[in-house]
Amino acid sequence: MDKTTHHITACVVVIGNEILSGRTQDLNISYIGKCCDELGIRLMECRVIPDVPEAILATVDACRRVFDYVFTTGGIGPTHDDITTAVIARLFNRPIERNAAAVIAMQSYYGVDNLNEARLKMADIPVGAMLIDNPVSGAPGFQIENVFVLPGVPIIMQAMFEGITDRLIGGAPMLTGSVVTGLPESILADGLRELQNRYPDVAIGSYPFFRKGKLGVNIVMRTTRAATLTDATAAVILLIRNLEGEVIKMP
Repeated sequence: MDKTTHHITACVVVIGNEILSGRTQDLNISYIGKCCDELGIRLMECRVIPDVPEAILATVDACRRVFDYVFTTGGIGPTHDDITTAVIARLFNRPIERNAAAVIAMQSYYGVDNLNEARLKMADIPVGAMLIDNPVSGAPGFQIENVFVLPGVPIIMQAMFEGITDRLIGGAPMLTGSVVTGLPESILADGLRELQNRYPDVAIGSYPFFRKGKLGVNIVMRTTRAATLTDATAAVILLIRNLEGEVIKMP
């Protein structure tokens, strides 16, 4: 891919009724987003869907056609409701086999005598898929084309994600700067609009907050160009001061 003309993009598909119900808080999106920034990959969408075969099939199929990478999390454990592997195999029209390398990895972790059929289900992988090593609990994930199938447990997902970074082709890392002020967004709006027009290569966002009884705004700038980030940050600080506002936090 030509990095000068094409931004490498990604989407996260979070699979799990427990996320949608609010019983479990997702921690994977923020981790993957930060990793993508460092790799020069733009995380463009995150979708949270239920453990429903047709929803998984339709969502992953749509996303893989739009984005360079799709990362799914959840639904590859040993229980009856862990259906992601079967659905992804169906999507790519591949049979599922008990993967010998996956079995060996799980034997190494659990021990041969502790591998029951439920655990061995996690060694059932679509034929031809590339395994994703699991250094935490043995059971691997897998990759088919641009789709990476990962577990939902954050500590396991994170360790496995670190193992696939060498498979991902990115671009220049995304750089971030921020300035915090006590001025309200309504006062900043016109000036920030002008700065966004002046710096089209910088994504400028304003995020209001309420802390310790005081309102404020965190202005965040993101770009791949260090010099441009420096210039844009200085311009934001000047804007605040020209509006007689206080800069609470600088880079």
